[in-house]
Amino acid sequence: MATDTARPAVGLRSDRGAILASLMMSTSLVALDSTIIATGVLTITADLGGFALFPWLFSIYLLTQAVTVPIYGKIADTVGRKPVILFGIVVFALGSLLCGLATSMVALIVFRAIQGIGAGAIQPMTMVIASDLYTLPERAKVQGYLAGVWAGSAVLGPLVGGAFADFASWRWIFLVNLPLAALAGVMLLRNFTETAPRRARGQVDYLGAALLTLGAGALILALLEGGQAWAWNSPTSLALFVGSAVVLVVFGFAEHRTANPILPLWIFTRRVVVAASAVSMLIGAIVLGLTSYVPTFAQGVLGTTATLAGLTVGALTIGWPITASQAGRFYLRLGFRTTALIGSAIAVVGCVALLPIGDQASPWQLACACFLIGAGMGLVANPTLIAAQTDAAWSERGVVTSATMFARSIGSAVGVAVFGAIVNAQVSAVDRPDPGELADAIHLVFVTLLAMSIVLFAAAATMPGARPAPASTTPID
Repeated sequence: MATDTARPAVGLRSDRGAILASLMMSTSLVALDSTIIATGVLTITADLGGFALFPWLFSIYLLTQAVTVPIYGKIADTVGRKPVILFGIVVFALGSLLCGLATSMVALIVFRAIQGIGAGAIQPMTMVIASDLYTLPERAKVQGYLAGVWAGSAVLGPLVGGAFADFASWRWIFLVNLPLAALAGVMLLRNFTETAPRRARGQVDYLGAALLTLGAGALILALLEGGQAWAWNSPTSLALFVGSAVVLVVFGFAEHRTANPILPLWIFTRRVVVAASAVSMLIGAIVLGLTSYVPTFAQGVLGTTATLAGLTVGALTIGWPITASQAGRFYLRLGFRTTALIGSAIAVVGCVALLPIGDQASPWQLACACFLIGAGMGLVANPTLIAAQTDAAWSERGVVTSATMFARSIGSAVGVAVFGAIVNAQVSAVDRPDPGELADAIHLVFVTLLAMSIVLFAAAATMPGARPAPASTTPID
């Protein structure tokens, strides 16, 4: 007979609860930072000037985070996860401190780049450590906890950022990370003991790391800023695209010849990794489109307040953790592919629900559509990532996880380019475009989101169909 004092296998009260709390605290650093800064932009630019440069606060962070993720994955597979995530927390805290002390917009942008370098280690390592420590049936529950952190941050971030900007100082938007980072670091140091065998370090692939950073960085920068900072057919844009292509080709040859590549080319031969990366890329593009243009539609077309506009797209992050926490029951019974197909089908339905929304619609219609899409994503994103992790040994799991996350960053950058081009082609360059004009432009974005969700369904169909063994365990310990 079970007793009331029985401790759950997964949860904050379990024997691994302290580690799970550490991972949640680490995740909160990146999750909160992604939402808290948006509400402080006007206050920051009023103090520091340089309003025309403020988009770089977001672009440079995404850029440095994206290009460092694959490098951290390889390092984690060589020396272990703990040194990498602790390094990321320290660098993120340093960047936050410098951002809080910045005296110019240029300096703030540089310090945001340092934050991104730290975030590039934190986000993938929390997922890798969770995969190392928990069995397959437990991982979806753990991912539900981590997804809950993102959901909470989506609500708290704008509120806290607005409060700091209005009643204290915008500098606290960054300085608040310091106690959080200290707490996360101490919790990991005290509670996480890594016992898995490390690989021989060998020769570090410095050339591969440099080429990947340069090539991928140029590509993401071209996608983020093309059509905005410079025209798509400008010499700058063409130089970035051509240069990134040349560097990435050289990178491929270099990785083929080195004994210890920073991004092993074998990951492109594994069906599950390729499928998971394709899914992740599409998720990045779809989520970017929703978070960028649903609030714009709510404010510019429906005439809602900024707060209500944020809540409409916030429904996305409510539906996501609800289904993510239950995804394990689906993939253990039905398999990874079927679960991903169900989730992508729900996302398609959510995107279809966006199409009839016009200028007379209720903001709650937008919220319901976003909730459906988020619920679908919870059944796609986690199962496909867990499938890729399950197929990998301990010495490969960091690279595999980082590859899928890198793909999501590429997808987000592609989304910036595609959706920005669609809207810019329809809306004249004025501060306040006509609501009807704006509605037509964003409706084309919704149509494109539907097309992407259909491609997401097709990508999910390429996942392996075998059901995982319920008793699957991990190579660690």
